[in-house]
Amino acid sequence: MSSEEVLEVRIDRHVFVSDRPFANVISGIYEGISQPDIETLFGELAASTTYGQLSSLVRQAQGSAGLMRFLQLDLSTVLALDPGAPEEARRRLVRLIAGNPVTMGQMTRHLPDAGSYAPVTILIQELPDGRTRIAYDTVSSAIGGYGTSPAAQVAEHLDSEVLGLLRKASGVARPASH
Repeated sequence: MSSEEVLEVRIDRHVFVSDRPFANVISGIYEGISQPDIETLFGELAASTTYGQLSSLVRQAQGSAGLMRFLQLDLSTVLALDPGAPEEARRRLVRLIAGNPVTMGQMTRHLPDAGSYAPVTILIQELPDGRTRIAYDTVSSAIGGYGTSPAAQVAEHLDSEVLGLLRKASGVARPASH
């Protein structure tokens, strides 16, 4: 019998506001996220005949935070041309989609729904006062409702790597409460 179920998912969003300019922050993020030719890389990954070969290709392609850029969406292009957008909205706004196929596989082999949250999204926004805002939704919070599992451990490690990179790129220290 077919069915539909609605699950409530709680998400923890980390928001960093940096005094650093947008270009410096995005450059700092790319110090930890590689920018491979994704089409070529995915072709090589698809041609892999063993998990070891696939893992090796991913390790070679990933950045120091264990991630690679899959897609960068420049959302500000639309805002710049939208006559109805307020002036303060006409600033740089980039959605960075980054991931690691091996990490995604380690999560989804235990919890297929984790595939909804990997690769991750990092939203980088230039604020009107010249500061930069970064938003990141943790994978561990998104899959937290499924209970503890090996997928949750992988997600926590992934979040730790991403948050460390964002703190470094933004110059924002880890909050004392964590």
